[in-house]
Amino acid sequence: MGELSTRSEDFRTLWVAHDVRLHHTGLKRFHHPAVGDLILAFEALPVPTDPGLPLTALSAEPGIPSADGLKLLTTWAATPDQTDQSDNELTSDRHATHQPAPGA
Repeated sequence: MGELSTRSEDFRTLWVAHDVRLHHTGLKRFHHPAVGDLILAFEALPVPTDPGLPLTALSAEPGIPSADGLKLLTTWAATPDQTDQSDNELTSDRHATHQPAPGA
């Protein structure tokens, strides 16, 4: 804040006025290392049981590159880790082996 105040008359004026508004809807830009730039619409929804704490929903306009990137990210989240699946199968096989009956 200090550096901005010394370099920008506009910033000083806005800072002193405390003209801060909450934005309940709009666009946010994100950069994801795997899918690149995403431009997502957001909507902040109030949580009645916790005033002042909004729930923010993000979405992408269908048919734009951001929607494709978001869809790719959701498929990664929905795909089970193959390593974990193989470990579970091995564990299941080990427990499924039959032990000889006592006295057999």
